[in-house]
Formats: sequence, C-alpha cells, structure tokens
Amino acid sequence: MPQGANRPPSPHRTRWMGQRPKLPPQAPHPWVGLAIQILLALALVWFWQQSFHEARFTTIPYSEFKKLLAQKEIAELWIGPDEIRGRLEGPSAKGTIGKFFRTVRLEDPTLVQELQSSGVRYQATRPSFLGTLFFSWILPLMVLLGLWVLFTRLAGVGGGAHPLLSFGKSRALLIKGERTGVTFEDVAGCDEAKFELQEIVDFLKNPARYRSLGARIPKGVLLVGPPGTGKTLLARAIAGEAGVPFFSISGSDFVEMFVGVGAARMRDLFAQAKKQAPCIIFIDELDAIGRQRGARVIVSHDEQEQTLNQLLVEMDGFNPNVGIIVLGATNRPEILDRALLRPGRFDRQVVVDLPDLDGREAILRVHARGKPLDSHVDLRRIAQATPGFSGADLANLINEAALLAARRNAKAITQEDLEAALEKIVAGPEKRSRRLREEERRRVAIHEVGHALVAAFSPAADPVRKISIVPRGKGALGFTLQLPTDQHYLATRSELLSRIRCALGGRAAEELVYGEPSTGAENDLDVATVLARQMVCIYGMSESVGLARCASRSPSPFLGDLNGLWSRDCSEKTAQLIDTEVKAILEQAMAEAKQILSEHQKELADLAELLLKKETIEGEEFYRLLGQSPPEPSLRQQGVVLTSEPPVIDSQPLGKPD
Repeated sequence: MPQGANRPPSPHRTRWMGQRPKLPPQAPHPWVGLAIQILLALALVWFWQQSFHEARFTTIPYSEFKKLLAQKEIAELWIGPDEIRGRLEGPSAKGTIGKFFRTVRLEDPTLVQELQSSGVRYQATRPSFLGTLFFSWILPLMVLLGLWVLFTRLAGVGGGAHPLLSFGKSRALLIKGERTGVTFEDVAGCDEAKFELQEIVDFLKNPARYRSLGARIPKGVLLVGPPGTGKTLLARAIAGEAGVPFFSISGSDFVEMFVGVGAARMRDLFAQAKKQAPCIIFIDELDAIGRQRGARVIVSHDEQEQTLNQLLVEMDGFNPNVGIIVLGATNRPEILDRALLRPGRFDRQVVVDLPDLDGREAILRVHARGKPLDSHVDLRRIAQATPGFSGADLANLINEAALLAARRNAKAITQEDLEAALEKIVAGPEKRSRRLREEERRRVAIHEVGHALVAAFSPAADPVRKISIVPRGKGALGFTLQLPTDQHYLATRSELLSRIRCALGGRAAEELVYGEPSTGAENDLDVATVLARQMVCIYGMSESVGLARCASRSPSPFLGDLNGLWSRDCSEKTAQLIDTEVKAILEQAMAEAKQILSEHQKELADLAELLLKKETIEGEEFYRLLGQSPPEPSLRQQGVVLTSEPPVIDSQPLGKPD
C-alpha cells in the first residue's frame, strides 16, 4: 500500500478534484435573534403610537377651518408644508369635529394676518425623519417584498408549499429510500403477474447479469385486468421491492383546462426521472391520456392527444431514456393507441385476471392477517363460494365480516360472519323493516322454491346454496343463491339451457300454483333472455341460425366502447329468425321448468310452508328434505390440482337474486 493511502484528502486536493469541502452549518449567535426581536417590537410600538395619534385628528374642509378661525374657536395651530393641524376650544370642540382637527393647506397670503388678529398661537412643523423614512421607503419596500415572496411560493419556487401556479410541474409522488409497506408477499392470486414483475425488479437490482448476455429490459410494462384485481397493489409492491426511486402518478393528473399543461407535466416528469435513474414511473389509469388518437368526432387541438404524443416521444423518441421503466395500469386496453402498445414502448403486457379458487383462498388469507379468526373458520369454503370475486371484493368481504362480528360484540370472526357478509355483498343488506302481506310472502316463497326445485332436478345446473325470503337490497323480496362446485372456464349448451330453465323456475311455479304470473320475475326474464340471445347470436348454438356470428362489439364514436354493448351484424331476415329462435328457447325452457314442478308439487308446497316459517333454508337442509345428497366438491376444491385446464374465457355469475 503506498504511503499516505489512508490519509484524508487535503482541501487543495479536494478543490483540484472538482469538489467543494462541505463545512458544517454555523448556528447564528443568540444575541442576533434577540436584537432582531427587540427592533421589531420597538417598530411595532412606534407604528401603533403613530396610528393612535393620527386617529385623534378629524379632517375638515379648508372653508370650515376659515369659519372656525373667524369665530375664534381655534386655540392652537401647527402649520406644516402641506397640512394644517389645530386644537379647538369652544362649542365645536364638543360637537362632531372634536378637539383636534386637520385640513389641507392652500395658498392663502392673508392667513398669518388673520391668525395674529384672532390671537391664535401657531407654529411651523416639518415631518419627522422616521415617519418619512417608514412611509415613503420601508413600507412600500416591505409590501413589494411580501408580494414577491407570495408569488414565488405560489409558483413553486424555493420549495413553496402551495404550487398553485406551477401548471407545468409534475405532481408525481416520489418514493425514494422508503418502503410502501407492501411487498410481493402481500400480493396473492396473481402468481404469473408477480413472476413477470419480479424479473424487472431483479434487473434493477442486478443489471450486470442481464447486460452480460445482451438482454434488454422492456421499456414499458402494461398491467391489464378488470377493476379490483390488484394492479395498483402490484405497483406498490414493486416500489417496496425494487429499492430504486419510484414515481407514482395518475393519468388524470396530466389533463387540465389549459392547453399544453399535460405535455409540460410529462416533460417535467421524465426530466425528474432522468436525474433519479435507474427508476420506475407508474402511471395509473393510463387510458385517461392513452386513448386512441383521431377517434373523437370534434376535430380540435386536443389536450389529451398532445399529452399522449409527449409520452410517446419520451418513451421511445430521438433521445431514448436509459434506466427508466414506465409501468402503466388500465382496465380498458382496447381503447389505447396502437403506438403505445408497439415494441419499444409498452412492449410487455401483464394480465392481472380474476383469481381462481387457490388464488381466492390465498387472497383471503392475506386479508385475514391481523384479524382474530375463530378456529372453525374454513377459508377454503368461502373461496369456493366466491367465484368471480376480485381481490378488492374479497378484501371487502373480510371487512364486512369483521364489522358484523364487531356489531354483536364478538371477540373473533366466525364462519357465520363470513357467510353473512357474502350474502350481503351478493344479494344486498337485509330489509326486515319491509313488511309484506301474508299473501305476498307466500307468493315469494313459492317463487324462490320454484327456482330451487328446478335447479335440484336439472343435471347441469349449479347446486343451491341458500333459499331466503328475507327482503334485501333495494327491491329484492327474496333470493335463491346458486354457486358452482368448481371453477368454470367453459359453459356447454346443456349448462346454458339449465341456467335459463332455473331462471324461469320462479315464474313457472307462480303460474302453476296461482294460475298467473307477477312482476317478481323481472330479473329472471332479463337473465334468461340475455343467455338465450347469446346462445343464438354469439355462441352459434342454434341449428336454424347456424354458426354465423350475428352480433359484434363495435365502439361507438359518441359513447366509446361500452363494455357489454353489442350491435347487430346481420340482415333483417336473419334478425327475425334470431327473435324466433330466442323465443323458442325460452318457451322450451319454460315448459321443462313447469314439467319438473308438476312432478314435484308436494315438495313445492312443503318447502314453501317451511320457508314461510324459517324464512331461510340452507342448501344442506334443502337437499336432505328432497332425499338427495349435497353435491360433493371436486378434486380441485379438495386441494388436488388437475393436470390440464382449459383457458379462462369468462367468469361465471354468483347467483340469481331476484
């Protein structure tokens, strides 16, 4: 080791290396602060005395002054260059003028002679030096300095706390050197998405391993999925795991009423990111600025398009950004501009889909951390009963169960609390204050038992979980909850026909018992008609119409692409054939439902009477009264993972609340 290797560098060497020695900040002497406080106190006292002294004088016109002088009511005068002040003695001193007065001095050559003849004592005065200095120089300078400080703070200069005028400044939240409290261990139900994002985090931590192989990390990663599946939570987990600066901002923060503000904020965001590289920029709700250009009816200078153009340039323009990874999240990828999705920008899309059975159980366990659960709680059973639930729905379910447990002053959350919370989310809160007539309660019981019986005697129908005639939500007088025994990815023709038959079972029971239907089957008809029309127009499950797809989802130039909005894509003749086929499917399903109920009229009457007494019948009791065994859980529900699974194409409904 050379001599002096451990010697600290000298100040001359530090300056030669282009650095300045950092000296510790020196605290001001305590007498300095005391002296400043004393001077400020004296200035305030003097200013208060001057203001009080000035308030004693009443301003009067010069003509009034001459009149008082003629009446010999003035005792003393102080004559200044521009103003005359005086003291009164006589009736006017006790009137509205008061004892002291002042008036503006005019050019009056005879004033001195009049004063001498009246016997008034007078003397000349001049303004004080302190008063002239304060009112002519110090006060205007203080006002100007205060206005300058105010505007600099509003403009965000010098670390102002209220940047109201900083339109072009980015409002991104910078997370640097601190944890968000969320890691990948807190994210469940999306293992594939976590794997994709862990690769990015690993690249930021170990870039040499990837660069040695010539690998290039994607510049942009787009998180795509339905609302509530955990896209923002994944971004927070990346911020907690990466250990690099993390900028978080929403797409709506770029859009303002002023033209050019969004593009300016985008430039400022990437300028800040370049100084912190390597770093991550997270833009939530990317569709707010990434909507496809040219899709608007009114052709104008669109602020959103300018912001999008600036984002495209910053991500992959003439001067590419190195070390900056852009992370976006949206639930409407179909409306994004194609230039955003090409390689070199958002060249990797990570799908964050609804969780499956194992994922739902893992999410429930994550949200159950720190909450007292009863020893008999079975989260696997709750996961089986919540197909189609997102991560946000499951978090809400756990929270609702905790609220129900707290409402009854319990020390732990029980299985009954979880199931009651599930029913509240699916069918709405109970409305026991809604009093029905006995005839209406009996009709509702017949209606709900009709649903359940048709489901029990339809081979491909989902099993019945619960029957209830307790009013719930806004207009539901009762509900029959059907839940699948397994995670469904496909639906066969027989399964769809069973769903239609079960939906019409309540109306069929009313017609069979009372001879006429009621308005309670409104939601049932809606569900049955939609399923029948999808079978004919989309799934090609009609022999008369054939395999042609007769409906298409096309975006409207006025309303945009509305989820679930389908337009007709066939001729008038085919449309009439579709209506005929839909009507035939509904009539056939109605006839089959009536046939099942006709064969089990005794069970219909007995179950309706039992439901009127208990108001709620659980699925196990329902199948036991019918002499059937409840449907057994599948291999997947018992924890055995099947070797092959079909791809996810749709999520199934939760039930059929009326």
